[in-house]
Amino acid sequence: MAGLAEGYGSATCDRGHSTQRRSETRARRRQQSPRFAQDHLYAAWWLAALRGLRRGELAGLRWTDVDLQGAELTVAQQRVHADGQVVVGPPKSAASCRVVALDAETVRVLMRHRQRQEKLSARAGTRWQDSGYVFTTAEGAPLRPNYLTGRFRRLVAASGLPPIHLHDLRHGAATLALAARTHLKVVQAMLGHASIVLTADTYVSMLPEMAHEAARETARLVLTAASALRRPLGS
Repeated sequence: MAGLAEGYGSATCDRGHSTQRRSETRARRRQQSPRFAQDHLYAAWWLAALRGLRRGELAGLRWTDVDLQGAELTVAQQRVHADGQVVVGPPKSAASCRVVALDAETVRVLMRHRQRQEKLSARAGTRWQDSGYVFTTAEGAPLRPNYLTGRFRRLVAASGLPPIHLHDLRHGAATLALAARTHLKVVQAMLGHASIVLTADTYVSMLPEMAHEAARETARLVLTAASALRRPLGS
């Protein structure tokens, strides 16, 4: 899965060896990514890594929250552990109640997941529990949030990827979005942050190349304007 480990790894401050580590990470990912691609929860890992959904939001996602034709999903609830039980409640904050745009590939990933779920339903027959959740057990029951954590940990260990946690995929999603020059306000909305200050403080420092890009673009605009006015600078 593109960006699964690379987005998280790019946060390192040790620039002397970061390029080599990223190259090694990409090589390992190319070799081991089929483990994730073949996993029955591949769509969940994809949404976490590309759209930044939290664990509880993945566990609480229902098909009624997903509009494949409109290419968006709504984060309307989450499933979390409380006092040893799983409870369903509103998202983490008011800002976490959000609409998340989906690209064409993410729509295809979710469509394939739904098709697999329909096959599971046919196979389970009367044992199928029509819970309406996107991510379920083989018999249709909603997943416990800690099941997602445990399965992801096992997949990472089996794949030989760097030791990352499920929540790190959310950080990676933000890093990838910023690297794609997505506006900070859009990234804030995607993640469901209440304040853009939190988004900026957490993620902009992870991408120093953005500052260089901004400097180049600013200079380009000034030089273009000067050229149009036929006024050379620095003379």
